[in-house]
Amino acid sequence: MIQEENAKFERKRIRSAHVTTVLSIATVLFLLCIQCLMIGYTRKVSDYVKENIGFTLMIKDYTREQDILDLKDIIDRSPFVKSSRYISKAEAAQELQDDLGQDFVSFLGYNPLLPSIEIHLKADYAIPDSVTKFEEELTRYHIVKEMFYQPDLIRLVNDNVAKISFWLSVISLFILVLAVYLLNNTMRLLIYSKRFTINTMQLVGATSSFIRRPFLRKSMLQGLLGAVIAIAASTVCLLLINRRIPEIINRHDAGMIVKVFLLVLIIGILFTLISAWFSVNKYLRMRNSESLYN
Repeated sequence: MIQEENAKFERKRIRSAHVTTVLSIATVLFLLCIQCLMIGYTRKVSDYVKENIGFTLMIKDYTREQDILDLKDIIDRSPFVKSSRYISKAEAAQELQDDLGQDFVSFLGYNPLLPSIEIHLKADYAIPDSVTKFEEELTRYHIVKEMFYQPDLIRLVNDNVAKISFWLSVISLFILVLAVYLLNNTMRLLIYSKRFTINTMQLVGATSSFIRRPFLRKSMLQGLLGAVIAIAASTVCLLLINRRIPEIINRHDAGMIVKVFLLVLIIGILFTLISAWFSVNKYLRMRNSESLYN
């Protein structure tokens, strides 16, 4: 009777240890997963902000519309440009009239506005040096009067993006190191609790590979379960965020999200496997008396 109770207690203790190990692994991988997703979405938000900075190319008055459209075609073919829109004198007047709420053309007796081309650059080129080079290229055309944009805004956006990216990289490196340390510690503690089993197997003549095999299989399974739980928790977080802010997450992000999830899965399995390998080898190399107390 006492032996049965002891056996039940031992089974419960082992199950509890396995559950604790898996949850510990899942927690660490969840933090790593969220951090990777944050880096991905920070890049997306910064690209969105950069690509929505407006550049207006003012065209000289009385320029033929066909000449303007030809210039627009040249702009569209530029590797710098994401999109462009031709705004005629009449369209510019109508837009300003809608903003002001009154017909200023009738009041003045003429339309003082110039035709223009509104340009949005690709995120990689929305930086001060590229914008200056792009401006120099466009202002060479004789029909161009000037290019209007806010250089201070471009500089501010790029500076802030650089700062955010730097600190996110530092935090990510810290979390990665912490994840490796905690995963390694978790596996070492688990193997430590099995040191008597390893000793007993050595005493009865089991080979090192035979002793090591079940520990490696179990560690891989625990890493896999931890990664799956972390991915499931991250998916729930993404769904909750998408419910509150649907503009942030869309179907185009599926590739990035899948890559992050695969990375977490690989880290979960690989790091626990490596930690288990070195931890088991530590006790395999020890003498019997040493392994009981170390």
